[in-house]
Amino acid sequence: QVQVVESGGGLVQPGGSLRLSCAASGKIIRFYTMGWYRQAPGKQRELVASITSYSTTSYGDSVKGRFTISRDNANNTVHLQMNSLKPEDTAVYYCNFVYSPTGWGQGTQVTVSS
Repeated sequence: QVQVVESGGGLVQPGGSLRLSCAASGKIIRFYTMGWYRQAPGKQRELVASITSYSTTSYGDSVKGRFTISRDNANNTVHLQMNSLKPEDTAVYYCNFVYSPTGWGQGTQVTVSS
């Protein structure tokens, strides 16, 4: 059974940083395009960053230059380094396989507030 588990969220002040992790089981992530998504209250879930099996990365306009997605093949884990956080980054963050999604995990809450 394929599963993803997100971690690393928390409360941070504007301008701060967080590093999210997504541990996958049941699939070897380096063969797939992985994505980080977020869903803010009252809004639809959106894809904010992705990384292909060739390690090509892509970012949403709102996070470009601030967020970095990376993959740890040895631990079958995907990370999202988030810098210069803004209050509008507040959301629940999820990871998933972009083109063959599994069930959504519980996500990890990121709150940016002073």
